[in-house]
Amino acid sequence: MIQHPEAIINARLVGKDGLHTLTISDGRFVSLVAQQQTLAAGDQQLDAGGNLVSPPFVEPHIHLDAAMTAGEPRWNRSGTLFEGIECWAERKATLTREDVIARAEQTLKLFAAHGIQYVRTHIDVTDPSLVALEAMVEVRERVREHIDLQIVAFPQEGILSYPGGQDLMRRAVEMGADVIGGIPHFEFTRDYGVESVKLLMQLAEDNDCLVDVHCDEIDDPNSRFLEVLAAEALSRDYGTRVTASHTCAMHSYEDAYCSKLFRLLQKADLRFVALPTENLHLQGRFDGYPKRRGITRVPELLDAGLKVCMGQDSIRDPWYPMGNGNLLRTLDVGLHACHMLGIERIEKALEIVTNNGAAALNLSDYGVAPGLPARCMILNGATPYEVLLNQSPVLASVRDGRCLLQRATTVNTVGGWA
Repeated sequence: MIQHPEAIINARLVGKDGLHTLTISDGRFVSLVAQQQTLAAGDQQLDAGGNLVSPPFVEPHIHLDAAMTAGEPRWNRSGTLFEGIECWAERKATLTREDVIARAEQTLKLFAAHGIQYVRTHIDVTDPSLVALEAMVEVRERVREHIDLQIVAFPQEGILSYPGGQDLMRRAVEMGADVIGGIPHFEFTRDYGVESVKLLMQLAEDNDCLVDVHCDEIDDPNSRFLEVLAAEALSRDYGTRVTASHTCAMHSYEDAYCSKLFRLLQKADLRFVALPTENLHLQGRFDGYPKRRGITRVPELLDAGLKVCMGQDSIRDPWYPMGNGNLLRTLDVGLHACHMLGIERIEKALEIVTNNGAAALNLSDYGVAPGLPARCMILNGATPYEVLLNQSPVLASVRDGRCLLQRATTVNTVGGWA
């Protein structure tokens, strides 16, 4: 494996024709030059083989504290969100620092093997010991050379509904949480839910933190905390720093209400995270037929000019017993479920797990262009369509000019035999 490539040659780039050479120096991209022909690789050149070079994948929503705990201490047999929370409350009581670190690092290694270099994890802080948060702050430092990790202070059992919830949120920020979370639809009453949104927004503003709220993760069309979050974000001029995760209830809203809601969402300019694999599994559990599947209105939000990304949410935990760390699998499921398999949607699909995820995490210096940190991956395919057809592990992952992994590159000739 080439440890520190001086250039990536024979690269295809989204939105550009032909092959390109990306030169690298001091951990940054220096130039991007169109090639007239296929080049032979030199000693310190990484050959993309005509495959697509992209910014790294971004995992915008995962629960690392719960990862790899499916079946512990018991299985979620109903498949509901609520039984998942009950199972997790039992498992949470047994957490130790070593346990959390081991499972988190195991999961992050899976992510890194699939080209993910940016991760936002929600950590349950409705626990007076805050042991999972303490462990995750340590993990953030341990994985820094491979992954940028953001930590959300997530009140799984509510800010107002859990005893001492407000104080635990404040302590979480003091301990190093980057992002303020919430779960207004799970609070005991609607009034509690509304107040919790105002409290979390104020806490974020006071501490200059980003916001990421579990919002309306329920099939109830009367769960309308997204409008509360958007209005708060708009009034504080905070919208681009606020992410609404799940928003499953939007699946059940009437179109007339959505028409009014979208006007507010566009003004607030929130970011959105859809979790297709998990919400297809969890939602609709209380329905007969027709059975709702609870994925938010992804194409409509995108067409409204809003940034929507997709994430995995869980890896083998009480809410979702599956998962392998491959965001292309999640994207594929999402495109199917959201009726987004028209070729125009497919050709733009990688933005959902790259650029749009970067927007949700409020990343700067993200992309493949001269002057930016040399962070990228080589995908198996010459176009987004081919990448999605293959769904293969990434061929290479480069971070700050250092090659993190390299697999045998398949030469992609496009339209001919290799």
